[in-house]
Amino acid sequence: MNNRKDILSQNMSTMDELNRTRMRSSRMERKSKEKGSRDYKGNKKSKIKDTVTSIFTVLFSLGTIGIMLVLFLLYGPINGFREWLVTTAMTTMTHQYFATWFYDDVTIDFILSKNKIVEINEDTNLDEIKVGEIETPTVYENEYERAILERDPNNNDYKVIDIHGKTFDGYLVAVYDASRVHTMCTEKLGVSGQYMTTMSQNHDALIAINGGGFNDPNFNSTGGSPLGITVTNGEYKTKESYAGSGGIIGFTEEDKLYLGKCSLSEAKKVGIRDACTFGPFLIVNGKKSNVVGNGGWGTAPRTVIGQRKDGIVLFLVLDGRKGTKVGADMDDLIEIMENYGAYNAANLDGGTSSVLVVNHVIVNDPIDSTGAHKTRPIATGFYLEKDESDDSDHEIVADKLK
Repeated sequence: MNNRKDILSQNMSTMDELNRTRMRSSRMERKSKEKGSRDYKGNKKSKIKDTVTSIFTVLFSLGTIGIMLVLFLLYGPINGFREWLVTTAMTTMTHQYFATWFYDDVTIDFILSKNKIVEINEDTNLDEIKVGEIETPTVYENEYERAILERDPNNNDYKVIDIHGKTFDGYLVAVYDASRVHTMCTEKLGVSGQYMTTMSQNHDALIAINGGGFNDPNFNSTGGSPLGITVTNGEYKTKESYAGSGGIIGFTEEDKLYLGKCSLSEAKKVGIRDACTFGPFLIVNGKKSNVVGNGGWGTAPRTVIGQRKDGIVLFLVLDGRKGTKVGADMDDLIEIMENYGAYNAANLDGGTSSVLVVNHVIVNDPIDSTGAHKTRPIATGFYLEKDESDDSDHEIVADKLK
């Protein structure tokens, strides 16, 4: 009996010991889990903190590098970017602050003095221009001659040629009858300009491009006051003096493009029938202007008018302000006009003003100061008028531009 009690007692002691062991093991396991959980949470927080710290370090480093790069470009020993920025900004109407923010007037004037156009100091030799003497050769001198002289089927009025460069795209228009090229002026002269599409409709134009510059003292882009002398069909709309680069850009009664730094009386003596005022002159009497530095005009959308010796008139409109296609500089304009045989050529107003209208529709891609794809009201333009006996098929141009 006693033996049984002793055995039972021993068993109970063993079970108690096992229970105590299990409880100790359970407590140790709980403590281990709790410690592991705390360690995991701590490690997770540490990793998040390390990640955030790394991101901020990278961003700070990139920001610092960016600021240093900008400061290096603006004020470092390399002049290219600085001169490009100043010359591009200072030839715009609404973005000159890009230069004035960073540089004082002395620095800006110094940069502009190093980058300029030295124009050919000659009167336009009108005798060399033979209007109406257009010959179609059996063998073309080069691809540019072919592009000009090989006309579109059923369209004897003009031809639109695609132009592409590293920093620009656009169009060159060959107009075959110079007698039908005229200047148009805003109907709100002295008050505000008009959109080229409206001016084109008002004159029932086949082709139209923007013309000369205009006064804009408050940078409000109203475009109502043309620079210098403006003539439309023999009527002198404006008679202001002009001291900027270039001068009168217009056609004589003999349908020859005249470029001149002349007074009102001199313009009348030459026999100007249609003209506006701007510049610089790019080519005079077959001689190109000397471009010093980058020419002082930077890169931007551009418009040019020119005339070949055979009397064919050239309208050039180039787009810019789109990614790497920032626009054209003066060298680009001279090269293009030389390639296509211009004997005389002049730069017209550019930037947001640059526009080509075909049958009252804008076909290039002007971009304004806000980045919107649109042009602005302007003061003057050149256009090709319709011929009363016109039997050309203009749909071919519309189809090409689609």
